[in-house]
Amino acid sequence: MTKITRILTMVVTCLAIGYLSGMVTRSAIVTWYPTLVKPSFNPPNWIFAPVWSMLYIMMGVAAGLVWNRIEFEKEIVKKALIFFAIQLALNALWSYLFFGLHNPMLAGLEIIVLWLMIYETYIQFSKINRIAGYLFIPYLAWVSFAAVLNASIWWLNK
Repeated sequence: MTKITRILTMVVTCLAIGYLSGMVTRSAIVTWYPTLVKPSFNPPNWIFAPVWSMLYIMMGVAAGLVWNRIEFEKEIVKKALIFFAIQLALNALWSYLFFGLHNPMLAGLEIIVLWLMIYETYIQFSKINRIAGYLFIPYLAWVSFAAVLNASIWWLNK
């Protein structure tokens, strides 16, 4: 497989996971979510889709760059991609917990584990490809913000 094919495969995978997560979110955005008390720093709903789309593309590019090193650093690449898969699954799980189950408290606990897995993925990716690591920094920042937002929504609605 070529470098471009690996990158495109990972980008499509990430966007597909994002799309599936969005399916859980869509109905709750018009029914349940508007009923919640939100903090003053809550962004408008329209901002989430483009931000997440860009983050999924950046994640996919990063994972493709790391995957491209598999022939040269097999064990460390496999380890990094396992962390990547775990954080991607946790990313999807958060949407289900928050929007599907309408459970900000459980989603808030899960987002802590998600953040730790994203951070570990960042560390592992940085060892293999510096650009792949850099591509995870906006994701870490956004999930940090999302964790604060999640906690605030839970607190305001408990």
